[in-house]
Amino acid sequence: MDVRQLRYFLAIVDHGSVHRAAQELFVAQPSVSQALRGLERDLGADLFHRTGRRLVLTPAGERLIGPAREVLRGVELARATVEAVNGLRSGRLVIASMPATAMSPLASMVSRFRAAYPLVEVVVRAAATLEDVVAAVRGSTAELGLLGTPAVGPELAGLMVYALETQAFVLVAAADADLPPGSPVAMNALGGRRLVVAPGTGARRVADGILRRSPGCRIAVEVEHREAVLPLVLARVGVAVLSESWRELARATGAVVRDLATDEVLKVCLVHRDGRLSPAAAAFLPR
Repeated sequence: MDVRQLRYFLAIVDHGSVHRAAQELFVAQPSVSQALRGLERDLGADLFHRTGRRLVLTPAGERLIGPAREVLRGVELARATVEAVNGLRSGRLVIASMPATAMSPLASMVSRFRAAYPLVEVVVRAAATLEDVVAAVRGSTAELGLLGTPAVGPELAGLMVYALETQAFVLVAAADADLPPGSPVAMNALGGRRLVVAPGTGARRVADGILRRSPGCRIAVEVEHREAVLPLVLARVGVAVLSESWRELARATGAVVRDLATDEVLKVCLVHRDGRLSPAAAAFLPR
């Protein structure tokens, strides 16, 4: 068993097939197949069930994923530590982030980091929910995770957590929308309006509160693509609740942004697994 075999195995796991794994690794497909067969021979167990072109993990394959990621993480950490002896002049940092936190504070954090360490590649992986961020960090597909949550709960147990900021929620509407006067806007003052919402978000919880308190308020569109919420608002489909991180962008596109009278907030945290970090990840942490 060697590191290359484990890397190829995880590429198949992450991308779903030998063909896609080979594309991502920039190697020939037979090389991936051969490495997989060699790994299975060394371990004395099949790692995948083969049904036509589909590969389905066996119980042995499922059990190998965690240790394999640990091995690769250790190799990458060793390489990064040696490379950083003379300063961070190379390397790669992978961060998993939810959409709202990718707007802010991630953009400014990456900007500052790149100014200090311009030769380090930063990779930001999309994570739709808090659970996705935690899974990426626990599974070592990302070294750091950036997330927003109404409260730090047991789902973050065992992780190192850095509280970065607290974001409020705002109401966003097209420039000619008929909004109640004044700011903040009361939760019961939006009767008759139509809302654009995205499922499974903190903003959705606030929107549900508006629906309960404002008679005649209805959902116009529920869209899973959160990046589509602002364009739908600008197209006058409805108004939306967004986290404060969207404020500047929304105003720049010509939308009206009003504060909301709600106690709901988004606590933004940076997380990582307990243990030694790569030099790049350690340099990225808040001071």
